[in-house]
Amino acid sequence: MKFGVAYNTAAQGMDPDRLVRFAQHAEACGFESFYVPEHLVLYPGASIYGNELPTTMAVADPLDLLTFVAAATQRIVLGTAVLLLPYRHPVVLAKRLATIDALSRGRMRLLTVGLGSLAGEADAIGVDFATRGQRADEAIDALRLLWGGGPDGVTFTGRFFRFTNVCVYPKPYEGAILPIHVAGSSRPAARRAGARGSGYFPGGGHPDELAERWALARASAPDPDSLEYTRWGSIELTPDRVGVYAAQGVTRLVVNPGGELSEQLDQMSAFAERHGLRPLSTTSR
Repeated sequence: MKFGVAYNTAAQGMDPDRLVRFAQHAEACGFESFYVPEHLVLYPGASIYGNELPTTMAVADPLDLLTFVAAATQRIVLGTAVLLLPYRHPVVLAKRLATIDALSRGRMRLLTVGLGSLAGEADAIGVDFATRGQRADEAIDALRLLWGGGPDGVTFTGRFFRFTNVCVYPKPYEGAILPIHVAGSSRPAARRAGARGSGYFPGGGHPDELAERWALARASAPDPDSLEYTRWGSIELTPDRVGVYAAQGVTRLVVNPGGELSEQLDQMSAFAERHGLRPLSTTSR
């Protein structure tokens, strides 16, 4: 089992010193990965699962934040949970992700994308909310095409994105095609994860429903055994409970320490000791 931690500036603030201490401590404890969320904009009345979001909630740009974290760490793998893919142009995104991956020597390897559930975010940038699934599908295909393209350029013709004979450099570290994990607890998200993704990261839900979604993702995958399965977990997880997740096929658990910074550091240390984590000696990919 691999273990990641999540950091949310909306709850933990934008203090760069706090961010660095958190990320460096997670790395020192042996956590594999570091995840951050995304919201482009908020607005009065915006809510998720019936909970209204404060309009002043400061959610940092995830790629800028991960670039900052990469410069302050050496081994921890960088991830998003989740990046709102339909609202990003794949040509621009391919360049940004490749740059982070090259500069971090291959650590931008847990890009997790989702569709977003706030119609106002789509409206703010002129995207039809109803088409965001189709836009995401095209963007995934376009990103991989751009990363794999050579000096003669690549061409893509879709409903939402089109480009002809374009070259995007730098490439990801060592010429890799970056893994793309897919988030979402719906059946279409599970199918997208299997058909187009390198992994599946659902949100919450009833265990039976999650099991059905994971089975659907595997059934949709050309190579189901290569598909990673990431889930949220509690910072208080016991080894026995981790074993339950592993029996469900989960390959990675992401935990979210709470409280003040000192409490978060203590929680990560206790988790690492409880589960026998060790600092990573090489970059995970």
